[in-house]
Amino acid sequence: MKAVVQRVLQASVVVDGETVGAIGPGAIVYLGVLLGDTTDVARRLAAKVVHFRFFQDATGRMGRSALDFAGEDQPMSILVVSQFTLAADGRKGRRPSFEAAEKPERAEAIYREFCECISGMGIHVETGQFGAMMEVNQVGDGPVTFALESH
Repeated sequence: MKAVVQRVLQASVVVDGETVGAIGPGAIVYLGVLLGDTTDVARRLAAKVVHFRFFQDATGRMGRSALDFAGEDQPMSILVVSQFTLAADGRKGRRPSFEAAEKPERAEAIYREFCECISGMGIHVETGQFGAMMEVNQVGDGPVTFALESH
């Protein structure tokens, strides 16, 4: 699995003119499911995202995770957007190859497991619409962006 994680002040996903997911302060996760990924891989990567310390602490350093905000007046939320293009291989030619992307049916189940795992840790989760063309809007915070992989 591959995830691009960005700290945001707000983010939303619109499909066919309707907002299907929106958050205030927190993170947006673009998630790509690769061939051979499993629900165990999804759980491990979800735990990494939730425990990853990329939010500012009292000293202004990146010392807090999304879990550190649980129970506060303004807890962090995570918006998860399926992003099969993260599986792209652009090393040859001028057109990306998507051979490393998992088949949609399996990928969706693994994507859902990732989201449920984050929610199960007490983090509010919003999602895009799996497999849809989405308009993603976000206001970055920093900018702070990380690429995480399960391998």
